[in-house]
Amino acid sequence: MTPEAAVAELRAAGNAERAAGAAAYHKAPRDYLGVKVPEIDDMARRWREGMDVPARVALASALWDTNIHEARIAAAKLLTQARIKDDEPVWRLVVSWVPDFDAWAIADHACDAGRRRIEADPRRIGEAAGWARSPDMWTRRAAPVITQPWTKQNHPKPQDLAIRDRVLGWAAGYADDPEWFIQKAIAWWLRDLSKHDAARVGAWLAQHGDRLKPFARKEAGKYL
Repeated sequence: MTPEAAVAELRAAGNAERAAGAAAYHKAPRDYLGVKVPEIDDMARRWREGMDVPARVALASALWDTNIHEARIAAAKLLTQARIKDDEPVWRLVVSWVPDFDAWAIADHACDAGRRRIEADPRRIGEAAGWARSPDMWTRRAAPVITQPWTKQNHPKPQDLAIRDRVLGWAAGYADDPEWFIQKAIAWWLRDLSKHDAARVGAWLAQHGDRLKPFARKEAGKYL
């Protein structure tokens, strides 16, 4: 599968009305084709059949560089897989995309690919720690979004608890952040963690909850 053929397939599946709606909703300046995400998922799954990791990385990189909304989602989908042998090139490509984040949908699909790679090698958390201090809102947001797996473990190991505490530290660092997307990301992380570790979330909210926006404070404590 060449990048040109992949883009042509995406364009053929497009819908002008959906494209206009997506452009108005996401507001990021790029081309929108109006292809539904399940269709993109099916295409990416089919494209990657028989492709080795270097070929998938090359195709994903080329699709991302088109700056087409659906092509960037497809790029992330090509790399969203739990087990990838010799995955460092995949991780490095996802990391290279983070400065390009400018809308939640593309960012979340890219972070979904990145989550699998952080789970495969939790030492990569150190790179996300730098994002938490970024002046760019979308880069800051990527730190809690890409570390979502640590909110969901029922039987965390000591190193997993250490990662939870590390991310909660990042959250404390920008609990006062005025950006809606940052507040939502913190609330989402805390809400999901509360289903598995209510004590940690309760302690965090007792110390920092008043600094959150009211909607985020309510969402974070939804299951407590």
